[in-house]
Amino acid sequence: MLAQLIGWGPVKCFRGHSRIGDPNARSLYNLTVSLRVIAFAILQAFTPLHAEDAAAHTRAGADLLQHGDWEGAIRECKAALAENPQYAAAHMFLGQAYLAQHSVSMVAEAKAELQQALDLDPNLLWARFYLAKIYIDVGQNEKAKEQLERGLKDRPDVPLFLSLLGDVDRKLGDPEASLQLNRKALAHDPAMTPAHYHIALAYLDLKKEDLAMRELEMALDSPYVVPEIYLTLAPLYVERRRLDEAEALCKKAIALDRTRPEAHLGLARVYNAKGSSDQALSTLKLVLPDARSFPATAYYQQLQSDVYFESGEAYEAKRMKAQAIDSYSRSLQLEPGREEARHRLEKLGSAGGVRLIQ
Repeated sequence: MLAQLIGWGPVKCFRGHSRIGDPNARSLYNLTVSLRVIAFAILQAFTPLHAEDAAAHTRAGADLLQHGDWEGAIRECKAALAENPQYAAAHMFLGQAYLAQHSVSMVAEAKAELQQALDLDPNLLWARFYLAKIYIDVGQNEKAKEQLERGLKDRPDVPLFLSLLGDVDRKLGDPEASLQLNRKALAHDPAMTPAHYHIALAYLDLKKEDLAMRELEMALDSPYVVPEIYLTLAPLYVERRRLDEAEALCKKAIALDRTRPEAHLGLARVYNAKGSSDQALSTLKLVLPDARSFPATAYYQQLQSDVYFESGEAYEAKRMKAQAIDSYSRSLQLEPGREEARHRLEKLGSAGGVRLIQ
C-alpha cells in the first residue's frame, strides 16, 4: 500500500538535460508516497495524546486527507490547532494538506507546519519525510539528507526513506549509492515503484541507458505508475527511433496530468522527431499556455527555453527561416549555454543570434 505514488518531481528530459521541477510545477522531488495512503497509515495508529476535541478534529482531517478533500482537511486541522496549538499530529496533517494543493504559495506554510510538528514531536516519521521532500524541491539536498538519515536512525530500513535518500545521494553526485539504497528498498518491498525509477535515474547518470530503460519498463507494470516514468522512458525510445511507442508514452503522461508542462513538451519533441512540425507547434502552445501567469524561476525559464528551441526545430523543418532564427535566438537568450541553439543559428546564417522578429 505504501508504494502508491503521487506525481511530483524531476524529469530526465531529452538530449541528456536533467530538469528538476520546483514547487510551481507540482514539485521537485517526485515519485514518493500518496498523501492519502500515508494519512490512512498514520490514522490507523493514531492515539490522541492531548485534548479530546483536538484529537477528534485531527482524525477527521486525516480522514478527509485520505479521501482527497484537501480543503476539508485544512479546515479540520486548523480547528484542532485552535483547540490545542501544541498538537503535533495536527501540524503534520496540515502541512501535508498544504502540499497536496500543489500551490507554490503554500510551500512555505507546509514547511513551517511540518517543522512545528517535529519540534513538538521528533518521532513523527512522516513529517520528517515530507520536510525532506520540500528541501529537495528547493535544492537543499544536504538538509534533505539530514532529515532522511535521522528518520532511518529512528526507524531503520523504511523502504520509502531508503529510496528517497538514494536519490538525494544521486543528486549529490553519488549514483552508485542510489543504486545500493534503492536495491535495499526493493529487498524490503519488491512492489516499490519509486525505487525502480530512482535506479533508472542513477543508471542514466552513469550513462547506462539500456539498464535504465529496463528499470523504467519494469515500473510500467505497476498500478501506481506516474507521469515521470513515462516521460523519462519516452526520450530513450526516441533515441532508438521507437517513435510510436514514445508518442504513446507521452500521451499516457498527459492523460494522467494534463497540467504538467513536461508532458506536452515531450510530445512535441516526439512530433519533431517524426517530422510532424505542425503537430509539434500546436502541442508546444500547451506547455505554457499563459507564461505571464508563471513566476520568473529558473525552472520556468528553462521550460521557455525548451519551448523556443523545439519551435525553432519545427520552423526549420518547415523552411520558415526567419521564425526558426527568432525561436533559436530566444532559446539562447534564456539559456546562454545552449550550444545546440547556437549551432542551429550558425547553420541558418545568424551566428550573432540576433532575432529577426521583434
